[in-house]
Amino acid sequence: MPSNTDTVETRFFETGSPDDPILLREGGRLDHVRIAYETWGTPNADKSNVILLFHALSGSQHAAGVNATGTSGFWQPEIHEGWWDNFIGPGRGIDTDHYHVICLNYLGGCYGSTGPSSPDPSTGTAFGSKFPHVSVSDQVQIAARLLDHFGIDQLHAVVGPSVGGLCALTFANLFPERVRNIISIGSGFKTTVLNRLILFEQILAIENDPYFNGGDYYDNGHPNLGLALARMISHKTFVHLDAFERRARRDVVKQSDTLAWYEVRDQFQSYMLHQGQKFVKRFDANTYLRISDMWSRYDAVREGDAEDSADLLERSRKAGHKFLIFSIDSDFCFYPEEQAELVTHLEKAKVDCVYVTTHSDKGHDSFLIEPELYAPHVAYLLRGESIR
Repeated sequence: MPSNTDTVETRFFETGSPDDPILLREGGRLDHVRIAYETWGTPNADKSNVILLFHALSGSQHAAGVNATGTSGFWQPEIHEGWWDNFIGPGRGIDTDHYHVICLNYLGGCYGSTGPSSPDPSTGTAFGSKFPHVSVSDQVQIAARLLDHFGIDQLHAVVGPSVGGLCALTFANLFPERVRNIISIGSGFKTTVLNRLILFEQILAIENDPYFNGGDYYDNGHPNLGLALARMISHKTFVHLDAFERRARRDVVKQSDTLAWYEVRDQFQSYMLHQGQKFVKRFDANTYLRISDMWSRYDAVREGDAEDSADLLERSRKAGHKFLIFSIDSDFCFYPEEQAELVTHLEKAKVDCVYVTTHSDKGHDSFLIEPELYAPHVAYLLRGESIR
């Protein structure tokens, strides 16, 4: 399907005040925040056709269409086209002829939402190290404020791939009466020990960059080497080895000043170095730390303030939720066992759930580049049709 060439622009939602501050789960407080968001399609009269979309770790509010204006210096040409452009639009998996879609940039983000690179009102300089920890439930609470602003009482669906799936699940857990359908792609129920260790490696890479300075680096050179290394560590989990080899053959960079003694001779090393160097131009290291930390600590039961999974998901049973859970059989980021765990909890709680395994050689990235594997199932669920 051709790319969606419709021009979209980022808009902003302001919330919070000293009398109504944003109180964060880990004890932080923000008196005022700005949240960047984009929308597609038109809400119907009773606003019952609204879909809330949560993005992945390094995604943004710009999910479809073309936005060349952006919100910050991180808005590089490679993200001018929406990250799910092949999935959202007229006649696509999420059909904007029928649905109104909202996607917001996370609190702590670097694409227009208040985050570590934003000015601290008390000093006029970037928050940096002073920006607090954020949790998945914090993101969900902010999203609920945005829906309140629009007068949206109940969503037709909440959708999230990857880390966004953690937010979609938590939205359903914290606001069960405010959503009917939940779609989670390549996500999970509780962050595994393996993922926590992989994320910790990335955190260490950034923290130990000589320019990091505890997070207060905006006036003294950014920790590009640490962020590039973090991206290289994570990229190995996003792309299946077969796809990795195909990409590396056509995406090779020459030796740079990143290394002093060692000379890159291998096309795969060169490819990974290129990925890291490209990433630092479009993302902030402090944002990467905040979202990685958020992911690392995720436990659906704890984020939902429940006693156990049965207590948590009883809310979904009572609300009559319908879940659509996707696994990617070649996923090395959120392994299929993680989605199977979620499905097991849903089935034990007697929640309506359909579990689909997509067969792909693209790995975790499949949800971004193979819409044909997901769109029919998503469209059927959104239209209320049986997909069994």
